[in-house]
Amino acid sequence: MLEWVAAAIAAGGTAVVQAAGTDAWAIVRQRTARLLSRDDPERERTELMRLDQTATDLASLPPGDAALVRARQEAAWAARFEMLLESLGEAERERVARELNDLADQARQASAGGVSGNVFRGPTAFQVGDNNRQDNHFGPTP
Repeated sequence: MLEWVAAAIAAGGTAVVQAAGTDAWAIVRQRTARLLSRDDPERERTELMRLDQTATDLASLPPGDAALVRARQEAAWAARFEMLLESLGEAERERVARELNDLADQARQASAGGVSGNVFRGPTAFQVGDNNRQDNHFGPTP
C-alpha cells in the first residue's frame, strides 16, 4: 500500500476521535458513515450506530483512561478504513484516501481552536492560539 494511503488511513482514524464532541462531529459522523457504507443504507445505519457509540465512549472517559481509550478508538477506526481501502481497486482507493484526508483536515480545523456559535455585541477582541499576548483598549484613551 502506498505510504500516503497508509497515512490517510491513520488520519481518518484520528479524525473520527478528534471530531467527537466538537462542532465538526455531525459532518464527520455523516461523511464517515457514508464512506464506509458504500451507498448501502443498512450499512450506513450500522456505521452511524458505531460512530454514536464511539462518541458516547469518548464523552465519558475517566481521566486516567483517556489516552488509552482514544488510542484504541483511533486504531479501531483506522482498521475499518484500511479494510475498506483494501477492498477497492486502485483508482477508487486513491479517491477514498483523498476523502479521508479531507475528513482529517476538517476534524483538525475543528479541534485546533475553531470557533463557532458565538455572538458578539459591541466592542470585541478575539484571539485563538497558545502563548499569545493581546492588549485591548476600548473607549477613549485615558
